[in-house]
Amino acid sequence: MNGNTIRTFDTKSYTDLLVRYQPKPIETETENEAAIALASELEHRPMRSLEEELFLELLITLIEKFEAENYPIPKGDSASMLRHLMEARNLGKSDLIPVLGTEIEVDKIIAGERDLEIDEARKLADFFRVDISLFI
Repeated sequence: MNGNTIRTFDTKSYTDLLVRYQPKPIETETENEAAIALASELEHRPMRSLEEELFLELLITLIEKFEAENYPIPKGDSASMLRHLMEARNLGKSDLIPVLGTEIEVDKIIAGERDLEIDEARKLADFFRVDISLFI
């Protein structure tokens, strides 16, 4: 043999996992915590079988679906994104004047007092070398 092991799918083994744990869409925090505990146990199991790998993938999908529905990540606004990028790069308001025009305009945009116009969003995306979608 060349050292490569061919892994075959064992339907009975996978069915046994499904019967034992009976996965279903997660509806409560308690069910989510139980699914996370089981997923963690499987993740840390050395030498997982192919069936356990597939079952783990199913569990993670169910957990992600529950959490996306119950703990949505709020979309940041352009002002908070701009403040974050400035902080990450140690930039001050004066660094943005050449990009946005005047200090007054920079202040309004950073404070979220007015929305970015499309050309300003494009200039900021170019300036920070990020996708324009972060600002619109």
